[in-house]
Amino acid sequence: QVELIESGGGLVTAGESLRLSCKAYGRALSRYATAWFRQAPGNERELIVGVGWSGTTAKEGRFTISRDNAKNTFYLEVNSLQPTDTGVYTCAATYSRYGEIVPAASEYDSWGRGTQVTVSS
Repeated sequence: QVELIESGGGLVTAGESLRLSCKAYGRALSRYATAWFRQAPGNERELIVGVGWSGTTAKEGRFTISRDNAKNTFYLEVNSLQPTDTGVYTCAATYSRYGEIVPAASEYDSWGRGTQVTVSS
């Protein structure tokens, strides 16, 4: 396991962009799959976007994950934020033998504490 610390959440206005960071401590991320999850009020946690260690970036609509192994950090960029994007954003990582994305939350063994993102209209 690695320790993950998120930063960058807060209150933003609809239409703005946001970048969250997730820095890892304890182990290098070079063989870890990484992902961002979101839990909106009243909903279950869901996968937003992930990337395996064989890649450096992946995009799902307005959401882009990127990783900088030299800084042992990965990021989530969100464009054109909407009020429905409000929620707790949590980063996750898991050691993977293969370089592909790991889609299931149950497969991740390292989680950040989560950072609140609130989008006002």
